[in-house]
Amino acid sequence: MRARHSSHWGAFTAIMDNGRLTSVEPFEKDGHSSDLLQSIPDAVYDTSRIQAPMVRKGWLKPGREPHGRGRDAFIQVSWREALDLVAGELQLVKDTFGNEAIFGGSYGWASAGRFHHANTQLKRFLNCHGGFVNQLHTYSIAAGLTLLPRILGDHRALRALTPWSEIRNHTQLFVAFGGLGTKNAQVLSGGPGEHVLGDWLPALARAGVEVVSVSPVRDDTVDALNAEWLAPRPNTDTALMLGLAHTLVEEGLHDRAFLNRYCVGFERFERYLMGRDCGVPKSADWASNICEVPAETIRALARRMASARTMIGTAWSLQRAEHGEQPFWMTVVLGAMLGQVGLPGGGFGFGYASTNGPGNTIHKVPVPNLTSGDNPVRNHIPVARIADMLLHPGEPYDFDGESRTYPDIRLVYWCGGNPFHHHQDINRLIAAWRRPQTVIVQDPWWTATARHADIVLPATTTLERNDIGASSDDRFILAMEKAIDPVGEARNDYDIFSDLAARFGYIDSFTEGRDESEWLFHLYEVARQKSAKEGIALPDFDSFWKAGHAEKPVRTEPYNLYADFRADPNACSLKTPSGKIEIFSETIDNFGYDDCPGHPVWLEPSEWLGGDMAKRHPLHLISSQPNGRLHSQMDQGRVSRVTKIKGREPIRLHPLDAADRGIVAGDIVRVFNDRGAVLAGVILSEELRRGVVQLATGAWYDPLSTEEPNTLDKHGNPNVLTIDRGTSKLGQGPVSHTTLVEVEIYSEPLPAITAFDRPKPVAR
Repeated sequence: MRARHSSHWGAFTAIMDNGRLTSVEPFEKDGHSSDLLQSIPDAVYDTSRIQAPMVRKGWLKPGREPHGRGRDAFIQVSWREALDLVAGELQLVKDTFGNEAIFGGSYGWASAGRFHHANTQLKRFLNCHGGFVNQLHTYSIAAGLTLLPRILGDHRALRALTPWSEIRNHTQLFVAFGGLGTKNAQVLSGGPGEHVLGDWLPALARAGVEVVSVSPVRDDTVDALNAEWLAPRPNTDTALMLGLAHTLVEEGLHDRAFLNRYCVGFERFERYLMGRDCGVPKSADWASNICEVPAETIRALARRMASARTMIGTAWSLQRAEHGEQPFWMTVVLGAMLGQVGLPGGGFGFGYASTNGPGNTIHKVPVPNLTSGDNPVRNHIPVARIADMLLHPGEPYDFDGESRTYPDIRLVYWCGGNPFHHHQDINRLIAAWRRPQTVIVQDPWWTATARHADIVLPATTTLERNDIGASSDDRFILAMEKAIDPVGEARNDYDIFSDLAARFGYIDSFTEGRDESEWLFHLYEVARQKSAKEGIALPDFDSFWKAGHAEKPVRTEPYNLYADFRADPNACSLKTPSGKIEIFSETIDNFGYDDCPGHPVWLEPSEWLGGDMAKRHPLHLISSQPNGRLHSQMDQGRVSRVTKIKGREPIRLHPLDAADRGIVAGDIVRVFNDRGAVLAGVILSEELRRGVVQLATGAWYDPLSTEEPNTLDKHGNPNVLTIDRGTSKLGQGPVSHTTLVEVEIYSEPLPAITAFDRPKPVAR
């Protein structure tokens, strides 16, 4: 038996034998399918699947005993009892504390399907219940999402980049801050039918596009591009950019006409740049002392950028650091100073190669999407401030110009995500996670988040239901056919919430009278009608489902980001207060933030290789996205497991850094700082600059002890080591890339990996 399906890492056909998934075949129209697909059968049947509803034993006792989360055993219960307990807690908290005491957490890549999407299903249900405290933005790019509307008016520089075709045809020099690789482009929210970078990046090379890769990791950029490698100290890109900008002004290479017509505030920024106010010019020599890229190399690059059609591409990763707003702001400033914004193949863009979508040449037509409805609760928190919220209820904080107050959360309902992967400083998160009176987790797998819950509800995977996969950045809408029956007692999120809604009397509002098949038909037809209004014809639903996919048209007309603004800055003004690019933002300046002033600046991070802390922890940790999984998803699959060393996540060290510590390839090491420690297996690589180590995100958190605080993580989750603080008062994004560590050989007997073991239920 065969079933067409999709995932965040690509479309595929599921192959079944006697009702059991045995293998997958990549979508025939995808010329560069991801190997991650091969982990799907492993994950579906892994020992980590939640087989039945479970309740933490200590939670059933008087007083709930929240401090037992992550320690207590679980009791298996029936679905009826589990849902009665969930409904009772939701009503109790609502009646006692109000809906602002309910936090709906569903951050994560839960499902490629647009109907059975855990995030949307949970929010839709909680909105029917009277609302909830929500999260704003994403861990991937929170600081950028906050900053760019302030200085560019919207998110176009993240969402509607100049496509690869224009870069191939017109760009002469591509300066890639954070690199250009294919690893992160294996994935796309909603699911890619076609992985494009495998064709586009070699095409750039054949067209003669020169690439400069600015990253502490050489293989952040694929070999096919034959890129020049500049390896600054991590978190010093802003200083390097300032050195480039200073050279442009000093040598008269900047475009004053463009700055005068299309920008505001350059004169204010120029005073800082040239040191007229503070006496410290941000020259190439100044920058070199900070970033350790030779001053002449900085000057030479500035001259090349000014003399060629230049695209500046900055990866999302740069803003996941202290003061992460600054390199994004400086990217915009550099693009403006070169005066090429809106020209074919020139300007800037954020996120090239960060997923499979940016730079694709498709028309962004409407795709099927379930709506969550209106949330009556207007309070929300920045996505990366969960621990702060739980630890500091009622306390004030700043965010994007607002003075806000953390709500007092009594119930957390988490569905389809894993904050014990995404969130920084896991030991701090554990302490915060034990503050609410009730935590409910709905998920297919026993993640660390589920293990730290009170009520655990088993949800289906995508293969156990019908759905539609689609992304506005991909040219395929994909049928996702149910392939297998639910594993154990797993149920669809939609069915779980429908049963809960029925208990409260608002099932009609939640379901609108539709079952799964009726919803799929409805959502597809709505998207089809919207596409027709834009002159794009999609097949009817029955034809689409029979074919297994529908194909959206490829853009043929030239498109360049901000070309309309360049052609007529009055008629096509930006949605900023000035209508122009805001090099100096009076709005941000008036916020009065010491960690994000009114124009881009160099601000020293609390942890970096040039600071005092480097004397104790002299290695900078890069916690990049992994090759063998998506975030923490599929860590139990074969593609991820084969990368492990003695069961531990691999860590890359420069050979000379390893030799200094008596470490050789294959050793198990303890990676540590003041926040925690993890075990990892050593790989030696000259692809790193000295002083940098690389430990990918996503190894499932696996503590040595559930009783002792700040215990060793046996598996290698880097967020045991990262800092839990905001990028600035403006963006409040995560700062995972601002982390110093030390590494030493681990000489104790290796503890067993238990992250994927299913908890054994106990009697009441």
